[in-house]
Amino acid sequence: MPPKADINKAGWEQSEFPILCETFQARVRPILRYLCSPFTVFRWNPGSGSRFKTTVICQTCAKIKNVCQTCLLDLEYGLPTQVRDTALGYEGEAPTSDINREYYAQNMESKLEGNKSALDTGRAASAGKEMLKQLARTDPYYKRNRPKICSFFVKGECKRGNECPYRHEQPPNDELSHQNIQDRYHGRNDPVARKMLATNAESQGLKPPEDKSVTSLFLSSLSPNSTELSIRTRVLKSLPFLDANQLKSVVHVAKSRCAFINFTDRSSAERASEAWANGLEIDEQKVNVKWGRSRPASNAVPTASTSTVSVAS
Repeated sequence: MPPKADINKAGWEQSEFPILCETFQARVRPILRYLCSPFTVFRWNPGSGSRFKTTVICQTCAKIKNVCQTCLLDLEYGLPTQVRDTALGYEGEAPTSDINREYYAQNMESKLEGNKSALDTGRAASAGKEMLKQLARTDPYYKRNRPKICSFFVKGECKRGNECPYRHEQPPNDELSHQNIQDRYHGRNDPVARKMLATNAESQGLKPPEDKSVTSLFLSSLSPNSTELSIRTRVLKSLPFLDANQLKSVVHVAKSRCAFINFTDRSSAERASEAWANGLEIDEQKVNVKWGRSRPASNAVPTASTSTVSVAS
């Protein structure tokens, strides 16, 4: 006779092992379950001298974004979700508020049965995959298992010396030290991801110009079949994190097989350059991307199409 189900745990997640990246997978041992949440929570010590780790999201949420339940990094590339989603032009489906979250999770669980993840990257552009391969972490990053910083040492009051189980070093106080778990999961406003994307864009020759008034990108080597509509459609699809009204205009020069992509603000242009650092595919053709630049005042000729930008050298 099967054991009687616990009605107090109806609808709770039932799992024997968490979804983890390689950094934790070899050493994890579940020692605590059902800790103040309606899903299985695992807590363990990765090794001698390490701090205890715990799962922070349920398996359904982990499968939706294909991330580790503990560090929230992508399982395939070991990168922040914002980097992966930017490169692949993927807009996450996970709800960002508590409204109907439980209902949404139940629907996703039925869709995820038999599937590893709800994230479909099979049709992702090759340029985006190339970017991820370049940025991917190939070896596990065990430094994240180190003990936390000793608060008494920071105050200058720790007297335990080498016997102290915590790290004796000053904590960094920069943008990268202020991360939000929800932002990391949803892939938004992640300072670590923004730094990685900006560094990659600069290495590909897309360092933003010093002139902050430049808000345009120049596309060259377009397909002969490209039109203003096809370019606009592909641009918006590759930038799901931007609103349509942040794209000011698309100026297509068919004769030269090039186009100017004009944004309403500098931030939008920078995010687009980061997403297209390794190229952009339009109408099955990989196009080159460069920053536009303001024309000298003496050469400025008011026209409807190209009066404010020119090709960056």
